[in-house]
Formats: sequence, structure tokens, C-alpha cells
Amino acid sequence: MLSSDNRKNVVPIDPSDLTIGDLLGALADHKDRPLMFRYDGRPVKPGYHVTEVKAGQFAALDCEANPESWSEIFVQLWDVDEGGPVHMPAGKFAAIIRKVSDHVGLDQAAKLTFEVSDGVRPIELYRAAQPSVVDGVIEVELTPRPASCKPRDRWLKEQKAASQPCCGASRCC
Repeated sequence: MLSSDNRKNVVPIDPSDLTIGDLLGALADHKDRPLMFRYDGRPVKPGYHVTEVKAGQFAALDCEANPESWSEIFVQLWDVDEGGPVHMPAGKFAAIIRKVSDHVGLDQAAKLTFEVSDGVRPIELYRAAQPSVVDGVIEVELTPRPASCKPRDRWLKEQKAASQPCCGASRCC
């Protein structure tokens, strides 16, 4: 259904999604630790490259013809073993992102998507989980980015909110 005032709906970021600002903040105190991304049950190879960082502003219509808009950052990882025996330090990854931000201007609160390929398989899209330290290595689990139906997602969110007790800070009993 079209909004009566025809304004664009700003797509909220799924709370399980990490933003580039979240990721850089989590890495800030661990600059010298190796940064390893995991996807499909395995780690990226130690020689992985950040081959591209893209920032986009998107405008679209969802399946009910509701206008939507959002910012998204894509970090492309090339899963190859050409860099040596250890994974890239977290500080180097952060420096790459800062360099891109200096030239392109990255929205630190934008939706973050990783594009991963080994150069043979097609690029696949992933979202990132909160980093964790495992045996001295910063690990970031990447899970497939699923498709979704935004009207259904909004309806489910409304249903969940309606089922909550009526005594929260933003509601009056």
C-alpha cells in the first residue's frame, strides 16, 4: 500500500546487522591482532584482500509499492592465499576503511554487507556478526544475507510490539 503522504520509508537496520562504525569501534583496541573473517563454516585464507569498498544510497519500491531508502556499505573480500602465513592485522583493515572514508565519505551508521569470492565462485553477500577474540585472533562471523519482504518485516515488528506489556517507557498504560 502506498503511503498517503508518499514520503519514503527509511529502512531501519536489522539489530543483528553490524554497521561499519560498529566494526571499526570493535577493532579499535585490537590493532595488532590478526583479523579473520569466517564464512560458510571456514575462515578466509590468510592472504585475503579487501579489493573494494563501496558506499551506496538506495531508493526502491518494496513489493507493496512502498518507497524505501537506505545507505549501504559493501566491503569486497577476495579469499585468496597470497599475503603470507597470518591474517591481516585489524589495524590495517581499519586503515583501509579510513582511507576509503576520507575519499568517499562513508556513513558510519550504514548497513554493512560483505561481498566474498575466491575468484572462482561468484560473489556472495554476507552480513557481519559482532567480532570476538578467539585465541588472540579477532574473528568476524559472516552469515548469508537473506532476502526479506519489508512489508512483512514491518508487520512482524508491529505484532511483536503489540504483544509486549503496556508499561514500557514509550507507552502509556
